[in-house]
Amino acid sequence: MARLNVSIGGLSLKNPVLTASGTFGFGEEFADFIDLEKLGGFIVKGTTLEPRQGNPYPRMVETPSGMLNAVGLQNKGVDYFIENIYPRLSHLDTNVIVNVSGANVADYVEVCRRLAPLERIPAVEINISCPNVKQGGMAFGTTTTGAAEVTRAVRDAFPRTVIVKLSPNVTSIADIAKAVEAEGADSVSLINTIMGMSIDVERQRPHLSTITGGLSGAAVRPVAVRMVWQVAHAVKIPVVGLGGIMNGRDAVEFMLAGARAIQVGTANFVDPAVTVKIIDYINDYCERHGVSDVNDIVGLI
Repeated sequence: MARLNVSIGGLSLKNPVLTASGTFGFGEEFADFIDLEKLGGFIVKGTTLEPRQGNPYPRMVETPSGMLNAVGLQNKGVDYFIENIYPRLSHLDTNVIVNVSGANVADYVEVCRRLAPLERIPAVEINISCPNVKQGGMAFGTTTTGAAEVTRAVRDAFPRTVIVKLSPNVTSIADIAKAVEAEGADSVSLINTIMGMSIDVERQRPHLSTITGGLSGAAVRPVAVRMVWQVAHAVKIPVVGLGGIMNGRDAVEFMLAGARAIQVGTANFVDPAVTVKIIDYINDYCERHGVSDVNDIVGLI
């Protein structure tokens, strides 16, 4: 059996398979299908300072080889997570990572400050695709200055591993990655969803209440692989790859492109046991190719 352990900054994973925020709930929802402790870790749904109701329905629609969503970060807020969810997850022998979102820098900082005392939360993933309400709704992650500002503030507020999740809706994702690396990010994860739109031609209206939404699923994978490859060559910190990983072969493709670990998202809706199947595939792949340590396949391209 190959050695599957990988490290993301100071975060040690028993294998490189994580789940993507927003596709795995709080992990408990999948406990009837898989042993959560077999995962390298899982990332809980986006968490904000105050509770959010999310966007009006309809807010999800299937598209060719993918899906569009505009859920709008529906969650009950960080205090609810701390008081009600964390106690139920803290015993698990795996990494529970919190995805953090905010409308301004102060929101990100305060959420991270409240999470910092939770010893069983070894890392946060900072979603910089959120709209900055103080800058007319422009996402933090679309400019190097915005991305750097959030990263710098969060780095001071959270003492353990900080992963910054990058938006693909930019001119140069490598420049954004370098900006957050310079401000202390331990890792970057990419890609977040690609902006898309779908229209019901019979009703002559958009399928989503918000008109546009985030495209995920197999349709985005070639774009995601390309961006992971670009970023892996631009920064020295570990890269976590995601975007359309539907099976083990897809996961290995991301690792060859430079991803130290991967996240499984939309595929969880198709097969709730896909993550453990991907772990088995990665091990089998390494054995077939005579690889004793999975880290040896990272960035071969």
